[in-house]
Amino acid sequence: MANVEISLKETMTSVEGALGVALVDYTTGMALGTLGGGKDLDLAVAAAGNTDVIRAKTRTMDHLGLKDDIEDVLITLGSQYHLVRLLTGRGGNGLFLYLVLDKSNSNLAMARHQLKRIEAELEV
Repeated sequence: MANVEISLKETMTSVEGALGVALVDYTTGMALGTLGGGKDLDLAVAAAGNTDVIRAKTRTMDHLGLKDDIEDVLITLGSQYHLVRLLTGRGGNGLFLYLVLDKSNSNLAMARHQLKRIEAELEV
């Protein structure tokens, strides 16, 4: 089991091309922890904005009558991937991991695999 700080560090070091990571409570939009980012990547603002994305997708699924769970949401930009992975494990309800990757220096499939592994070890 890994706590939030360890999990964020693990994400930044084990996921090639990671630029920033946050653990976010999507009921409030607050980042519970962040690592990385910088002047061009404000993770607190991104956390709040991606909360709106998750809420909108959940609402849309309800309207469509879809009885399924969101694993992750991928947003592809010109130079970055933004990956939002909803947590399902122990105490993870209402939380997501938000990962920003350098598109030219990352492997999206491996990043998704690593994020799933990190989620499984995360203890909130």
